[in-house]
Amino acid sequence: MKSKTIKNLIGDILCCVIAGIIVGTAYHLFQNSNGFAPGGVGGLATITHHLLGGKIDWSILMVTFNLPIFILVSAIVNRKLGIMLSLYLVVQSTMPQIYNAIGFLPYSALNNQEDFNIIFACIATGVISGFGFSMMLKRFGASGGTYGISALLKKTHPEMNIAYVSFIMDASVVFIAFFVYGMKITPVMCTLLNLFIANIIVDNGLNGIKNGYKFEIITTRPNELSEELLTKLKRGVTSIKVHGMYTDTDKYMLVCIINKRQIGEMMKIIKSYPDTFASFEKVNEVFGNFKSKVK
Repeated sequence: MKSKTIKNLIGDILCCVIAGIIVGTAYHLFQNSNGFAPGGVGGLATITHHLLGGKIDWSILMVTFNLPIFILVSAIVNRKLGIMLSLYLVVQSTMPQIYNAIGFLPYSALNNQEDFNIIFACIATGVISGFGFSMMLKRFGASGGTYGISALLKKTHPEMNIAYVSFIMDASVVFIAFFVYGMKITPVMCTLLNLFIANIIVDNGLNGIKNGYKFEIITTRPNELSEELLTKLKRGVTSIKVHGMYTDTDKYMLVCIINKRQIGEMMKIIKSYPDTFASFEKVNEVFGNFKSKVK
Protein backbone atom coordinates (compact mmCIF):
# COMPACT_ATOMS: atom_id res chain seq x y z
CA MET A 1 0.00 0.00 0.00
CA LYS A 2 2.86 2.36 0.84
CA SER A 3 4.63 1.63 -2.47
CA LYS A 4 1.41 2.38 -4.34
CA THR A 5 1.12 5.73 -2.53
CA ILE A 6 4.72 6.60 -3.42
CA LYS A 7 4.10 5.59 -7.03
CA ASN A 8 1.02 7.82 -7.22
CA LEU A 9 2.95 10.72 -5.67
CA ILE A 10 5.75 10.34 -8.22
CA GLY A 11 3.12 10.24 -11.00
CA ASP A 12 1.52 13.42 -9.65
CA ILE A 13 4.86 15.25 -9.52
CA LEU A 14 5.85 14.14 -13.02
CA CYS A 15 2.47 15.25 -14.37
CA CYS A 16 2.88 18.72 -12.82
CA VAL A 17 6.44 19.08 -14.12
CA ILE A 18 5.68 17.91 -17.68
CA ALA A 19 2.47 19.95 -17.92
CA GLY A 20 4.30 22.99 -16.55
CA ILE A 21 7.06 22.59 -19.15
CA ILE A 22 4.52 22.28 -21.98
CA VAL A 23 2.45 25.32 -20.97
CA GLY A 24 5.52 27.41 -20.08
CA THR A 25 7.05 26.62 -23.48
CA ALA A 26 3.85 27.63 -25.29
CA TYR A 27 3.69 30.91 -23.40
CA HIS A 28 7.36 31.74 -23.98
CA LEU A 29 7.44 30.87 -27.68
CA PHE A 30 4.07 32.06 -28.90
CA GLN A 31 2.15 34.14 -26.38
CA ASN A 32 4.07 36.41 -24.02
CA SER A 33 5.52 38.81 -26.58
CA ASN A 34 2.95 38.54 -29.34
CA GLY A 35 0.26 41.04 -28.34
CA PHE A 36 -2.59 38.88 -27.02
CA ALA A 37 -3.53 37.25 -23.74
CA PRO A 38 -4.69 33.76 -22.72
CA GLY A 39 -7.77 33.33 -20.56
CA GLY A 40 -8.17 33.29 -16.81
CA VAL A 41 -5.69 34.47 -14.20
CA GLY A 42 -2.76 33.89 -16.56
CA GLY A 43 -4.36 36.31 -18.99
CA LEU A 44 -4.60 38.98 -16.31
CA ALA A 45 -0.89 38.48 -15.56
CA THR A 46 -0.06 38.85 -19.26
CA ILE A 47 -2.15 42.02 -19.59
CA THR A 48 -0.49 43.49 -16.49
CA HIS A 49 2.93 42.67 -17.96
CA HIS A 50 1.95 44.56 -21.13
CA LEU A 51 0.55 47.54 -19.21
CA LEU A 52 3.80 47.86 -17.24
CA GLY A 53 5.79 47.88 -20.45
CA GLY A 54 7.57 44.67 -19.54
CA LYS A 55 9.26 46.29 -16.51
CA ILE A 56 8.14 43.41 -14.27
CA ASP A 57 8.88 39.97 -15.64
CA TRP A 58 5.89 37.89 -16.72
CA SER A 59 7.04 34.95 -14.60
CA ILE A 60 6.98 37.08 -11.44
CA LEU A 61 3.48 38.33 -12.25
CA MET A 62 2.25 34.77 -12.88
CA VAL A 63 3.48 33.66 -9.46
CA THR A 64 2.18 36.83 -7.80
CA PHE A 65 -1.31 36.40 -9.27
CA ASN A 66 -1.66 32.61 -8.87
CA LEU A 67 0.35 31.49 -5.86
CA PRO A 68 -1.87 33.16 -3.21
CA ILE A 69 -4.87 31.41 -4.77
CA PHE A 70 -3.15 28.01 -4.62
CA ILE A 71 -2.06 28.60 -1.02
CA LEU A 72 -5.69 29.26 -0.10
CA VAL A 73 -6.75 26.13 -1.99
CA SER A 74 -4.19 24.15 0.00
CA ALA A 75 -5.38 25.60 3.31
CA ILE A 76 -9.14 25.55 2.71
CA VAL A 77 -10.02 23.05 -0.02
CA ASN A 78 -7.39 20.34 -0.49
CA ARG A 79 -3.80 20.45 0.74
CA LYS A 80 -2.32 18.07 -1.83
CA LEU A 81 -4.10 19.77 -4.71
CA GLY A 82 -2.87 23.19 -3.65
CA ILE A 83 0.73 21.91 -3.42
CA MET A 84 0.57 20.23 -6.84
CA LEU A 85 -0.92 23.32 -8.48
CA SER A 86 1.84 25.41 -6.91
CA LEU A 87 4.49 23.06 -8.31
CA TYR A 88 2.87 23.25 -11.74
CA LEU A 89 2.83 27.05 -11.51
CA VAL A 90 6.49 27.29 -10.51
CA VAL A 91 7.62 25.04 -13.38
CA GLN A 92 5.40 26.88 -15.86
CA SER A 93 6.71 30.29 -14.75
CA THR A 94 10.33 29.17 -14.69
CA MET A 95 10.44 27.91 -18.29
CA PRO A 96 10.57 31.38 -19.93
CA GLN A 97 13.41 32.28 -17.58
CA ILE A 98 15.33 29.17 -18.59
CA TYR A 99 14.73 29.78 -22.29
CA ASN A 100 15.86 33.40 -21.99
CA ALA A 101 19.00 32.31 -20.15
CA ILE A 102 19.99 29.87 -22.90
CA GLY A 103 19.04 32.28 -25.69
CA PHE A 104 16.00 30.38 -26.97
CA LEU A 105 14.08 33.22 -28.58
CA PRO A 106 10.27 33.44 -28.95
CA TYR A 107 8.49 33.10 -32.29
CA SER A 108 8.19 36.86 -32.79
CA ALA A 109 11.96 37.34 -32.40
CA LEU A 110 12.88 34.36 -34.60
CA ASN A 111 10.99 35.81 -37.58
CA ASN A 112 11.15 39.17 -39.28
CA GLN A 113 8.05 41.33 -39.45
CA GLU A 114 7.02 39.99 -42.86
CA ASP A 115 7.15 36.34 -41.77
CA PHE A 116 5.60 36.82 -38.32
CA ASN A 117 1.91 36.00 -38.07
CA ILE A 118 0.00 36.59 -34.84
CA ILE A 119 -2.72 34.14 -35.92
CA PHE A 120 -0.16 31.33 -36.11
CA ALA A 121 1.10 32.35 -32.68
CA CYS A 122 -2.32 32.19 -31.02
CA ILE A 123 -3.14 28.85 -32.73
CA ALA A 124 0.14 27.36 -31.55
CA THR A 125 -0.45 28.68 -28.02
CA GLY A 126 -3.90 27.10 -27.90
CA VAL A 127 -2.74 23.73 -29.25
CA ILE A 128 0.38 23.35 -27.12
CA SER A 129 -0.97 24.79 -23.88
CA GLY A 130 -4.17 22.76 -24.34
CA PHE A 131 -2.14 19.55 -23.99
CA GLY A 132 -0.70 20.77 -20.71
CA PHE A 133 -4.11 21.87 -19.40
CA SER A 134 -5.67 18.50 -20.31
CA MET A 135 -2.91 16.64 -18.43
CA MET A 136 -3.58 18.63 -15.26
CA LEU A 137 -7.36 18.39 -15.56
CA LYS A 138 -7.24 14.65 -16.15
CA ARG A 139 -4.94 14.04 -13.18
CA PHE A 140 -6.20 16.64 -10.70
CA GLY A 141 -9.37 18.15 -12.15
CA ALA A 142 -7.67 21.55 -12.15
CA SER A 143 -5.33 23.49 -14.41
CA GLY A 144 -4.85 26.99 -13.03
CA GLY A 145 -5.89 29.96 -10.95
CA THR A 146 -9.42 30.12 -12.33
CA TYR A 147 -10.12 26.67 -10.91
CA GLY A 148 -8.65 27.76 -7.57
CA ILE A 149 -11.03 30.71 -7.38
CA SER A 150 -13.94 28.45 -8.39
CA ALA A 151 -13.03 25.87 -5.74
CA LEU A 152 -12.79 28.51 -3.01
CA LEU A 153 -16.16 30.00 -3.98
CA LYS A 154 -17.71 26.53 -4.11
CA LYS A 155 -16.41 25.83 -0.62
CA THR A 156 -18.10 28.92 0.83
CA HIS A 157 -21.14 28.87 -1.49
CA PRO A 158 -21.92 25.21 -2.39
CA GLU A 159 -25.01 26.24 -4.35
CA MET A 160 -22.95 28.34 -6.79
CA ASN A 161 -22.48 27.17 -10.39
CA ILE A 162 -18.70 27.43 -10.80
CA ALA A 163 -18.93 27.21 -14.59
CA TYR A 164 -19.99 30.86 -14.52
CA VAL A 165 -16.78 31.81 -12.70
CA SER A 166 -14.61 30.46 -15.51
CA PHE A 167 -16.79 32.16 -18.10
CA ILE A 168 -16.65 35.51 -16.29
CA MET A 169 -12.85 35.28 -15.91
CA ASP A 170 -12.31 34.51 -19.59
CA ALA A 171 -14.86 37.11 -20.72
CA SER A 172 -13.18 39.72 -18.51
CA VAL A 173 -9.80 39.02 -20.09
CA VAL A 174 -11.27 39.36 -23.59
CA PHE A 175 -12.98 42.63 -22.65
CA ILE A 176 -9.87 44.12 -21.00
CA ALA A 177 -7.63 42.97 -23.87
CA PHE A 178 -9.54 45.23 -26.26
CA PHE A 179 -8.56 48.35 -24.33
CA VAL A 180 -5.08 47.23 -23.27
CA TYR A 181 -3.92 46.35 -26.78
CA GLY A 182 -4.87 49.69 -28.34
CA MET A 183 -8.61 49.05 -28.88
CA LYS A 184 -7.81 46.83 -31.85
CA ILE A 185 -9.96 43.88 -32.80
CA THR A 186 -7.06 41.57 -33.75
CA PRO A 187 -5.80 40.95 -30.17
CA VAL A 188 -9.39 40.27 -29.06
CA MET A 189 -9.93 37.77 -31.89
CA CYS A 190 -6.59 36.13 -31.09
CA THR A 191 -7.55 35.78 -27.43
CA LEU A 192 -10.89 34.23 -28.40
CA LEU A 193 -9.24 31.89 -30.93
CA ASN A 194 -6.64 30.85 -28.37
CA LEU A 195 -9.36 30.05 -25.80
CA PHE A 196 -11.42 28.16 -28.36
CA ILE A 197 -8.54 26.00 -29.60
CA ALA A 198 -7.25 25.29 -26.09
CA ASN A 199 -10.74 24.15 -25.01
CA ILE A 200 -11.00 21.83 -28.03
CA ILE A 201 -7.63 20.26 -27.19
CA VAL A 202 -8.65 19.91 -23.54
CA ASP A 203 -11.96 18.28 -24.47
CA ASN A 204 -10.22 15.77 -26.72
CA GLY A 205 -7.57 15.14 -24.10
CA LEU A 206 -10.20 14.45 -21.44
CA ASN A 207 -12.09 12.16 -23.82
CA GLY A 208 -8.99 10.01 -24.01
CA ILE A 209 -6.73 8.83 -26.81
CA LYS A 210 -7.65 5.16 -26.31
CA ASN A 211 -11.17 5.54 -27.60
CA GLY A 212 -13.16 2.95 -29.50
CA TYR A 213 -16.58 1.95 -30.79
CA LYS A 214 -18.94 -0.34 -28.91
CA PHE A 215 -21.18 -2.55 -31.03
CA GLU A 216 -24.30 -4.18 -29.59
CA ILE A 217 -25.40 -6.93 -31.97
CA ILE A 218 -28.71 -8.79 -31.61
CA THR A 219 -28.55 -12.18 -33.28
CA THR A 220 -29.88 -15.73 -33.26
CA ARG A 221 -26.50 -17.11 -34.35
CA PRO A 222 -24.19 -15.97 -31.54
CA ASN A 223 -21.60 -18.74 -31.85
CA GLU A 224 -20.93 -18.28 -35.57
CA LEU A 225 -20.89 -14.50 -35.40
CA SER A 226 -18.70 -14.30 -32.28
CA GLU A 227 -16.25 -16.76 -33.86
CA GLU A 228 -15.83 -14.42 -36.82
CA LEU A 229 -15.35 -11.41 -34.59
CA LEU A 230 -12.79 -13.23 -32.47
CA THR A 231 -10.74 -14.54 -35.39
CA LYS A 232 -11.03 -11.68 -37.93
CA LEU A 233 -11.06 -8.63 -35.68
CA LYS A 234 -9.06 -10.12 -32.78
CA ARG A 235 -11.41 -8.44 -30.32
CA GLY A 236 -13.13 -9.89 -27.27
CA VAL A 237 -16.87 -10.56 -27.41
CA THR A 238 -19.38 -10.70 -24.55
CA SER A 239 -22.63 -12.64 -25.01
CA ILE A 240 -25.84 -11.69 -23.16
CA LYS A 241 -29.09 -13.62 -23.45
CA VAL A 242 -32.01 -11.32 -24.34
CA HIS A 243 -35.65 -11.65 -25.34
CA GLY A 244 -37.15 -10.04 -28.44
CA MET A 245 -40.55 -8.59 -27.48
CA TYR A 246 -41.77 -8.10 -31.04
CA THR A 247 -41.03 -11.69 -32.16
CA ASP A 248 -41.41 -13.15 -28.64
CA THR A 249 -38.24 -15.20 -29.13
CA ASP A 250 -35.01 -15.63 -27.19
CA LYS A 251 -31.96 -14.09 -28.82
CA TYR A 252 -28.43 -13.07 -27.90
CA MET A 253 -26.76 -9.67 -27.71
CA LEU A 254 -23.06 -9.65 -28.51
CA VAL A 255 -21.05 -6.73 -27.18
CA CYS A 256 -17.77 -6.00 -28.93
CA ILE A 257 -15.47 -2.95 -28.74
CA ILE A 258 -13.28 -2.21 -31.74
CA ASN A 259 -11.11 0.65 -32.96
CA LYS A 260 -12.01 3.10 -35.72
CA ARG A 261 -10.07 1.27 -38.45
CA GLN A 262 -12.11 -1.88 -37.90
CA ILE A 263 -15.57 -0.37 -38.45
CA GLY A 264 -15.64 -1.28 -42.15
CA GLU A 265 -14.69 -4.90 -41.49
CA MET A 266 -17.26 -5.10 -38.69
CA MET A 267 -19.99 -3.84 -41.05
CA LYS A 268 -19.07 -6.51 -43.62
CA ILE A 269 -19.29 -9.26 -41.00
CA ILE A 270 -22.65 -8.07 -39.67
CA LYS A 271 -24.16 -7.73 -43.17
CA SER A 272 -23.31 -11.37 -43.87
CA TYR A 273 -25.92 -12.28 -41.23
CA PRO A 274 -29.26 -10.99 -42.62
CA ASP A 275 -31.22 -11.80 -39.43
CA THR A 276 -28.87 -9.66 -37.30
CA PHE A 277 -29.56 -6.19 -35.90
CA ALA A 278 -26.76 -3.94 -34.61
CA SER A 279 -26.11 -0.49 -33.23
CA PHE A 280 -22.87 1.16 -32.16
CA GLU A 281 -21.64 4.17 -30.22
CA LYS A 282 -18.32 5.85 -29.54
CA VAL A 283 -16.66 5.18 -26.20
CA ASN A 284 -14.19 7.80 -25.00
CA GLU A 285 -11.81 5.60 -23.07
CA VAL A 286 -11.01 1.90 -23.15
CA PHE A 287 -9.34 0.38 -20.08
CA GLY A 288 -7.64 -2.95 -19.81
CA ASN A 289 -7.05 -5.52 -22.52
CA PHE A 290 -10.00 -5.81 -24.91
CA LYS A 291 -8.13 -7.94 -27.45
CA SER A 292 -9.06 -11.54 -28.17
CA LYS A 293 -6.67 -14.29 -27.09
CA VAL A 294 -7.58 -16.30 -30.19
CA LYS A 295 -4.49 -16.76 -32.38
